[in-house]
Amino acid sequence: MALAKALAFKAISLMIVLIGVLFLTVIILGMTGVSDKILRSILNEQLRGIRQQLATRIKDPNELNKALEQIKQELIKAYGLDKPWYARMHKMVLRILRLDLGYARTIQTFSGSKKISDILKERIPNTILLMTTALLINYGIGLLIGVKLAAKSGTLLDRAVSLYSAVSYAIPTWWLGMLMILVFHYYLHLFPAGGMYSVPPPQGTFLRFLDLLKHVTLPVITLIIALSGSWIYTVRAILISIAQEDFVTVARAKGLPENLVLRRYIIRPAAPPLLTNIILGLAGSMGGAILTETVFGWPGMGTLYYQAIMSVDESLILALTYVFTLIYILARFLLEILYVILDPRVRY
Repeated sequence: MALAKALAFKAISLMIVLIGVLFLTVIILGMTGVSDKILRSILNEQLRGIRQQLATRIKDPNELNKALEQIKQELIKAYGLDKPWYARMHKMVLRILRLDLGYARTIQTFSGSKKISDILKERIPNTILLMTTALLINYGIGLLIGVKLAAKSGTLLDRAVSLYSAVSYAIPTWWLGMLMILVFHYYLHLFPAGGMYSVPPPQGTFLRFLDLLKHVTLPVITLIIALSGSWIYTVRAILISIAQEDFVTVARAKGLPENLVLRRYIIRPAAPPLLTNIILGLAGSMGGAILTETVFGWPGMGTLYYQAIMSVDESLILALTYVFTLIYILARFLLEILYVILDPRVRY
């Protein structure tokens, strides 16, 4: 019962954070005047289209301007531009909280839909394919090598991998991506330079899958090289710090086998911090990698966020902020549950 109450309290506090982030984003867009500018530009675009339609039926310029002015006043009321920005804020937040994300102003799906939910359904799988695949491979490499390095701290292998970790962490991902394109596309002609499919895409499921695999290989390799070093070093540092605890020393003093000490007394207590990095990293990967996706022309969430900011698409920016925060909140709540299961020291 106490555990349920604690988790319920945690869920409520995380939801407050989610609503707070959404309100803060809306306040920033409103106070800076960005919201009004976006709505007025949408209104003006609509009026231009309406003017062209009315011009075919109303030949008198005065009558045309009078009809347009009436339609303009109706649109101003419909968009809430006759009121200050904070009067529209609560409606906008409530609409997004209900997952009624609305429509994008400039960006659309490949099929032509401007509905934000359709755009997200199209982009999220692309980001999962790229980012989540690369991160899972990185986590596997980090856990495999990091555990071995922790058991052989100070050896030549440990120093070599530590040097690789430093170099890997220092390399800019966008620069490495451009270098990979230069070598493997322009010089060796092994992989395409970008995109998800060839133009035109091959026919048939199997050939289409092979084409997708060929296009995703270079960005995945780039992310593995750029991110694996930091994760290996993180695993090594966490395990070494736990290996110096008193309960590990006592376990070794009892004469327990080293494999048992490593598995039960070092790796298991290290599970919560390692799991925190993995879960939050996977949650963060849903936001995509703006620079990597841009370099390789990958139509994922990172590219979408960049396009939304550059086009100042208010509805899309708010929707993306809400979705990313919601994913983070769910990941945090999942961690609270896993801590209780994995770490016997955690009690509510």
